Amino acid sequence: MAATPAVQPRPGIAARSTRQPATITAGDRVSRRAEALHQPRAGEPMAQVKRGTPWVTILFMLTIHLLAVVALLPRFWSLPAVISLLVLYWVTACLGVTIGYHRMLSHRAFRVPQWLERFFATCGALSCQHGPIDWVGLHRHHHKFSDTEVDHHSSLKGFWWSHMGWMFAPIPAMAAVPRLTGDLARDPYYRWLNNWFLVLQLPLALLLFWIGSASGVGGWSLVLWGIPLRLVIVYHFTWLVNSATHLWGDTSHESGDQSKNNAWVAAFTFGEGWHNNHHAYPHSARHGFGPQIDLTWQHIRLLRSLGLARQVRLPAAQQGAATGMGVGRRVG
Repeated sequence: MAATPAVQPRPGIAARSTRQPATITAGDRVSRRAEALHQPRAGEPMAQVKRGTPWVTILFMLTIHLLAVVALLPRFWSLPAVISLLVLYWVTACLGVTIGYHRMLSHRAFRVPQWLERFFATCGALSCQHGPIDWVGLHRHHHKFSDTEVDHHSSLKGFWWSHMGWMFAPIPAMAAVPRLTGDLARDPYYRWLNNWFLVLQLPLALLLFWIGSASGVGGWSLVLWGIPLRLVIVYHFTWLVNSATHLWGDTSHESGDQSKNNAWVAAFTFGEGWHNNHHAYPHSARHGFGPQIDLTWQHIRLLRSLGLARQVRLPAAQQGAATGMGVGRRVG
């Protein structure tokens, strides 16, 4: 008896597999997107990510906080010291971080002449929150992966981690910085500033010491209030935007993460506390809508009225904090 020939599938039809395809979770997709950003473009070197405990960062933070406590000793109190702190707080936290590093460089919410852009970036470097390339790269990474496992200061890991704990561990997101900051890395001044931002504290310290000595209040008084105490205050208020505004406040828009609008953080950070608005409309130069006070936006308005700011990006409509606003309209 002849053997029965095997049944062949019809041409063009593949045999069905009995194996079920593996389920790809949302977390897997996020991880794959992050890993793709870690790979250099053709011809570019692989970014170096420091491994192990970042002892330099830990020692620096301990030293700065200890010096801030020393600054509060009665012998260093003076009105010029308080004034120096307030002026430098505005220069570094507002002009430098919120206007320069954040809304101008990270999100390109508006444009200014190159000399003014570099001035704002230099003010940002004086905040000692690293240079513009690394700051912007990590911030852009945060927006791509906000409150996911690959977000380097995800609020899902708790207040301490999102506030400052993430800096005391290796930061895998640093590998994505070159892919996210090509616009800044082309500028030789920004490359220099990224490598030497700490050096800027030296001429500032000399200037403060000279002013303090000449005014008779003591050079060390102004140095301690104008550098370590000011840095610690700027640090913690900036970090509250990463921690507090992802934990406490109101949600006006569906932003896909845990961002909140927090009025008291906004009061100390020149409007950065309207964080849910920002994550809903990240490229908007204005974060506070309606009655929400946004001092950074008022600075940008002034620059625009002086003809120094152009291509100012705003939501398509601004009826308070109402939902449904479009994105991307440029003014000026």
